[in-house]
Amino acid sequence: MRSENAAAGNVFGEGPQATKVDVAIIGAGPAGLTAGYLLAKQGKSVAIIEKDDRYVGGISRTVEHEGYRFDIGGHRFFSKSQQVVDLWNEILPDDFIQRPRMSRIYYEGKFYSYPLRAFEALWNLGILRSTVCMASYLRYKLFPVKEVKSFEDWTVNQFGRKLYSIFFKTYTEKVWGMPCDEMSADWAAQRIKGLSLWGAVTDGLKRSLGLNKKPNDGQAVKTLLETFRYPRLGPGMMWETARDKIIAMGGQVIMGHELEQLASDGKGGWRMKARGSDGSMTIEADHAISSAPMRQLATKLHPLPQTTLQASDLNYRDFLTVALMIRSEDLFPDNWIYIHDDKVKVGRVQNFRSWSPEMVPDEGVACVGLEYFCFEDDSLWSMKDDDLVALATREMDILGLVDPDKVFGGAVVRQEKAYPVYDGDYAANVDQVRRELEEKFPTLHLVGRNGMHRYNNQDHAMMTAMLTVENILAGERIYDTWCVNEDAEYHEAGDEGAEKQIVADRGTVTEDQAAALNSLRDVPTRIVEDERETKRRDAA
Repeated sequence: MRSENAAAGNVFGEGPQATKVDVAIIGAGPAGLTAGYLLAKQGKSVAIIEKDDRYVGGISRTVEHEGYRFDIGGHRFFSKSQQVVDLWNEILPDDFIQRPRMSRIYYEGKFYSYPLRAFEALWNLGILRSTVCMASYLRYKLFPVKEVKSFEDWTVNQFGRKLYSIFFKTYTEKVWGMPCDEMSADWAAQRIKGLSLWGAVTDGLKRSLGLNKKPNDGQAVKTLLETFRYPRLGPGMMWETARDKIIAMGGQVIMGHELEQLASDGKGGWRMKARGSDGSMTIEADHAISSAPMRQLATKLHPLPQTTLQASDLNYRDFLTVALMIRSEDLFPDNWIYIHDDKVKVGRVQNFRSWSPEMVPDEGVACVGLEYFCFEDDSLWSMKDDDLVALATREMDILGLVDPDKVFGGAVVRQEKAYPVYDGDYAANVDQVRRELEEKFPTLHLVGRNGMHRYNNQDHAMMTAMLTVENILAGERIYDTWCVNEDAEYHEAGDEGAEKQIVADRGTVTEDQAAALNSLRDVPTRIVEDERETKRRDAA
């Protein structure tokens, strides 16, 4: 039941000091807000706490600075789940725009198609460098690395060391923060499947002789998304609207409050303490939903789980965006470009106007966001904002993309725990934590990317929340939410609303309950220590 004090002011952290609800939710990201919205629609009382004092949406929020709006990472609104698409349309029926899809690779002053087209890449590199690349390719076809264990081994064998160093090594290491010779070869085989350098070369020769009118650039033909839907004011518009609808239905969204403790009441329910700038508050609930990082949740639970140590070993990759305002027309038409250049630290550059013209209020200004992948203890993360703006300006100048004299403003957005890290022990650690919590606390539900320590997308985070709501309403576990995940090509090909498969523990599944692909997200894992040492010893 809604507290008398639970007015719209709760959005800004002015909530009651104690309240009783049906469901308490930790985190106002896509998963938490989806759960809150669907529960409120069914007449359940909900209270959501969010540690950010201004923005909802988590990594899908939209940050505003002096009228400029920044998307944290870039969010195309596309899903194969019709259930997710319908919910987007229900929450935001009139504010989607259709945008062209364009992403490219930038290397030494030239743009290359993404996904990479091998023949185009060789053409852009020029005769001399392409010759070196082909010689390197032939050398490793004749004398390949015999024991293929790492990402580097697999990619060098497939393309030669020269092309590997240009188009694979630098960017991959920037994103994941570990050397390519320590990443598993399995990830390379999945990530770069279908691309054949020899097929691209022979295809190019046939075209030059007029023997092939329909080139495929050496890769299996895939139908890529040419356009995508996007909220006109950024993804945060979706989640701000969801928040407002939850409050309108009597729910609470309490900003600026971080989880202090989540304690079992011994009767199957929960007592949650959250602290904000105005002190602590307590929420009592029959069910608790957590989208907080699993590592953090384990230390806040009472009694402490036996698997708290396993949870503490879970790691995360962070990143920050440095937005620059530039007196210029748009610098490039891409939604974003990938920077494959080791002279700079930046990994990707977003063009916010290409996502939506309304993200940039001044038509005579280009606004771009430079993305830096890092860890919270890196010097980059702790650098002052002014220094980061200066670094970003300098790196755009080094790349030849911007005249630094035209940069007149900047802003920095930090995103902690952006990517759950899949190291050698993560799967076992997650499984142990999950099993203990499910056995001891059946009314505690983990959802979303960080809540489940799964590198999924926005729609898959939403789906975990949707199925959790179904379980709560049913009073028992009908759906296994851990079966929701994503394939690497999910956002690149296929039809919207086309996926018609969901995994249930039991019962009948309707076609309307269309979930995500039941497969692991395509991310690198480390090769085991003894294999790495063997490789280094053999090389010596």
